[in-house]
Amino acid sequence: MPRKSTLIAFIAFFLYAGLNRYGSGRLSNTVVTGNDTDQMLARAFARQRSGFQVEGEGAVTRILRDDNDGGRHQRFIIRLGSAQTLLVAHNIDLAPRIVGLKVGDRVLFNGEYEWNPQGGVIHWTHRDRDGHHTDGWIKYGGQTYQ
Repeated sequence: MPRKSTLIAFIAFFLYAGLNRYGSGRLSNTVVTGNDTDQMLARAFARQRSGFQVEGEGAVTRILRDDNDGGRHQRFIIRLGSAQTLLVAHNIDLAPRIVGLKVGDRVLFNGEYEWNPQGGVIHWTHRDRDGHHTDGWIKYGGQTYQ
């Protein structure tokens, strides 16, 4: 048991140091991928941090109506393995609509995390045609939507 506690403390320290090294609530130019995604998102949520690119996966728990105010976004809620929920706002003016998506389906995502009190939002799940932002995507049903 001491090994597990030490490992958890070690991971928590590096997550804490990584989040705090950027000062404000934004973590621009940071990319998080791999097995630590759920932990990083949990930490970012707890510390109300935003503005970093993240890659992960989750199960769709709810399909929402499109947001047609300004740029059109296909919206759905996913639950991560950690139980944290995220709103995915996929811009369908810049990327194709995700066809056939339904509750219970698993999606892979790459986008920018923005904090909100409900768990956070993933957006920028598309290419940046101007080349100023990291390209994002959604992978579902063997296709990449970007």
